[in-house]
Amino acid sequence: MNPSTAQAQVVVDELVRGGVRDVVLCPGSRNAPLAFALQAADAVGRLRLHLRIDERTAGFLALGLAISSRLPVPVVMTSGTAVANLGPAVLEANYARVPLIVLSANRPYEMLGSGANQTVEQFGLFGSQVRANISLGLAEVERCPEDAAPYGHQNSQWRSAVCRVLAAARGTRSGNAGPVHFDIPLREPLVPDLLPGESAPAGRAEDSPWTRTEYATLDVPLDLDLTPDTVVISGHGAGLRPELAVLPTVAEPTAPMHGPALHPLALPLLRPKQAVITGRPTLHRQVAKVLSDPEVRVFALTTGPRWPDVSGNVLGTGTRAIVAGAPRAQWLAHCADLNDNAHRVVRAELARHPKPTGLHVAAVVMDALREGDQLLLGASNPVRDAALVAHPKRGVKVLSNRGVAGIDGTVSSAVGAALHHRGRTIALIGDLTFLHDASGLLIGPGEPRPADLTIVVANDDGGGIFELLEQGDPQYAGVFERVFGTPHGMDLAAMCAAYRIPHRQLDPQQLAVALTEHAHGMRVLEVATERSSLRELHAAVRARIAD
Repeated sequence: MNPSTAQAQVVVDELVRGGVRDVVLCPGSRNAPLAFALQAADAVGRLRLHLRIDERTAGFLALGLAISSRLPVPVVMTSGTAVANLGPAVLEANYARVPLIVLSANRPYEMLGSGANQTVEQFGLFGSQVRANISLGLAEVERCPEDAAPYGHQNSQWRSAVCRVLAAARGTRSGNAGPVHFDIPLREPLVPDLLPGESAPAGRAEDSPWTRTEYATLDVPLDLDLTPDTVVISGHGAGLRPELAVLPTVAEPTAPMHGPALHPLALPLLRPKQAVITGRPTLHRQVAKVLSDPEVRVFALTTGPRWPDVSGNVLGTGTRAIVAGAPRAQWLAHCADLNDNAHRVVRAELARHPKPTGLHVAAVVMDALREGDQLLLGASNPVRDAALVAHPKRGVKVLSNRGVAGIDGTVSSAVGAALHHRGRTIALIGDLTFLHDASGLLIGPGEPRPADLTIVVANDDGGGIFELLEQGDPQYAGVFERVFGTPHGMDLAAMCAAYRIPHRQLDPQQLAVALTEHAHGMRVLEVATERSSLRELHAAVRARIAD
C-alpha cells in the first residue's frame, strides 16, 4: 500500500471513530487518496458522503449539516484556490461556533515557492478564523522489521492528529467550538495499489478513538438581583436559562424564550433598570439602544468564554445566574400588555396593507409551522420579519447563519440542515439570497437528497433590507434603485427548471395552503412581494405601537 493511500484510509477511519457521520467532498486530483477512502467508507455505511462541485457551496452544505446535527462535519477539497473558496463558511463557523473541518489536500511542502502548478501557501490561510491549524507530516514508506505492522509509527501520529482536530472543532477543552483547518500534503501515487488482503494500519480496539477527550465544563456563577425592572435579551446561540423564567424576554427567532415574551418593538416604551444578555444579540436596533444606555445595568450570560458587549456597558458576566429577589407584579403586567398590543398592531397593519411584502410571507410561514418542523431563516430581512410577526412555536428547531449574518450559501445550508432533519424543513429566504447561492440546488444523480425541504422565496426583485436603512430615505431616491435596490429581473421558475427542482409561484393565501403539505423531496415556493412601501409600513407599525 502506498503512503498516501495508507494515510488517507487511517484519517477517514479515525474521523468515523471520533463521531463524524457526514462528509462533504469536492472533486480534485490531489485529494484523490481521501476520495477513494471516503467512497469506501460510504459504501459500507460507516459515513454518509455528499459530493459537490463548488467548494463554496460545499462549505455551506457542511455548515448546514453541522448546525442541525451539532456534530463536526469535514469538507474535503483539493489544493489551490479550492481551499480559498471555504473562506465565507469558515468565517460563519467561527463566529457562530460551528464545528466545521476544512480538510484540504496539499502538494508536498518542498514544492512551495517552486513555481509548481496549483501550489499555494494554503496552510494557515484562515489565520485567526480557525480554532486550530493542524498539518500531517508527509507520509513516507517506512522501513520496519518483517514482523512489524507497516506504517506503525506514522499510524499513531496520524490518528492522534485527527483526535486533536475533532477536539478543537468541538471545543471539548475550551468550551469554544468552531472551524479547524486540517491540511494534508500528499505525494504521488495518489491512487490505491492494494495487494490482496492488504489493509490500512489498525486503530484502537472496539472502534474506539485513538485519544479520548472529555468535555470541559465552564461554570461561572453570576449573582443577579431580579428586584429592579429587568428585561432579558435572548440572542443567537443562547442556551435555555430556567433561572430567568419569570423575566420578560426579547428573543431572536433562533434563541430560546426564557420567560414571558416581549415584542422587540415594545422596548422603546419601557424604561428597564437592568438587562440580561444571553447568547449574542444580532437583530434589533431597539435592543442595541437599551444595551448601550448607561442608565441600564447590563449583565451577560454565555455558554462559552466570549461574551457580547458591543457598547462596552456590561457590568458582569457568567455562565449561569444565581438569582435573588422577584420582579414587581406591575412591571410584568406592563410588559405583557405592551407585548400583546405590539403583536395586535403588527397583524392589523399587515391586514390593512394593500400589497404583499416580506412581512406578509413571514407571517404565513410562522403560522404554518408545527411541532417537529425545522425552520431556516435567511440572514437579511427574513429573520427580522419572522421576529416581528411571531416567535416560533414550541417544538420547532430554528436555524440561521447569524455568525457574520451574510447571505452566502443559504440554500446550501438549508439543504444540509434538511439532510439531517427527519421532519419537515422550511427555509424562508429573499430573492437575492436565493440567487447568491443558486448553485446550492445542484445535487448530482445518486447523491443524498433532502426528503422534505421547502424553500420559500419572498421575491421583491432586489435588496429590500436597504429600503429600511438610512440609504432608503427618499432623499437618496435618485441613486437608490441601481446601487442598493439592485433589481435583477430573474425568472426563478426557469432557473429552478434548469436545476430540475419543482417550482410554484403563489400568493400569500395559496402559500398558506401549500405549507399544509409535505414537499416530498425538494421544492421552491415563490411569492412576489413589493418593497417600495416597506419603509412606510414599518413606520406605521412603530407609530401605532407608540400610540
